[in-house]
Amino acid sequence: MKTVRVGSIVVMGTGFLALAGSAFAQSSYEVVMSGLDNPRGMEFSPNGALYVAEAGRGGPPPCDVSPIGESRCFGHTGAISRLWMGSQSRVLEGLESHALPDGSSASGPNDISFQGLGGAYITMGLGGNGAWKSTLGASSAGTAIKMAASGKWKTVADILRHETAENPAGGAVDTNPFGVLAEPGGLLVVDAGGNSLLSVAPNGTVRTVAVFGPQPNPTQVGPPMIEAVPTAVARGADGALYVGQLTGFPFVQGLASIYRVLPGHAPAVHCSGFKAIMDLAFGADGSLYVVENATGGLFFAPGTGQLSRVAPNCSRTVLLSGLDRPTSVAVGADGAVYVTNHGVTPGAGEVLKLVP
Repeated sequence: MKTVRVGSIVVMGTGFLALAGSAFAQSSYEVVMSGLDNPRGMEFSPNGALYVAEAGRGGPPPCDVSPIGESRCFGHTGAISRLWMGSQSRVLEGLESHALPDGSSASGPNDISFQGLGGAYITMGLGGNGAWKSTLGASSAGTAIKMAASGKWKTVADILRHETAENPAGGAVDTNPFGVLAEPGGLLVVDAGGNSLLSVAPNGTVRTVAVFGPQPNPTQVGPPMIEAVPTAVARGADGALYVGQLTGFPFVQGLASIYRVLPGHAPAVHCSGFKAIMDLAFGADGSLYVVENATGGLFFAPGTGQLSRVAPNCSRTVLLSGLDRPTSVAVGADGAVYVTNHGVTPGAGEVLKLVP
């Protein structure tokens, strides 16, 4: 029996969108960016500016029916925003995006990572196969692109082509490039649709680093096997790669893990007991900051997202709870921690800075 695959993070938005303000707990915070459209990944550039990938708000009708039966509207509303010296601005606009008719749960620019001063690399979500891309009329969806300091960009890797040709995890062809980590030797890309961790060489060659298999469903809801759905990748001080996952439908509390990945070895569980990990970031002390899009029970209850600090021994401290579908975490050079909020909402996305 084929595993039912959750091909795109956008599926998480259906029926569970919370527009009201969240009731935060634990750490104090301040809002440093606002008005973002479906904010996803973020990272600091070498000069200390904070960049955020905005998945956009899709486009106007007519809309198309996605592989999972949603009405998706395509447009060019994806963007990259920057916070520099207290000023927020968009440095790149017009990137591809598709969303629900109300502009929520968009798929577009998913993550951003810098490779020194040589520019930023951005993953472009899709959530389907080549036929779905053609239906949308998209060109850059399912790829990784490079943005120069001028704002000009070009495609550097075709993740959809790799998934179509090799389909590392088996099952239906499905790609959704999500997390990205730029390093001197190339890129590491997490394909949330393909359930795989990929490397991209400087010449654009894509190869599979690791595959994440399904797990038995411990509930009576949904399919017998649950998708792995890896989402984020970070490099640890030990040289290993750490990959977070959210797992697929019905999104069971405690089933998701952080994996430790070494080339040539199968992924090994590092810390377990999570629900819906969206992003990871290491602090200078070796602590791992983890964002969960939601917590508790099944599915995605509103206002249950949280940011935690995970020690090397996997003990956990919740820093912020009550978040509305947070999607990313970043640590500044000064150790300050930033997290997104309202991550599947057009026009209401925020970046919060934790205040010591």
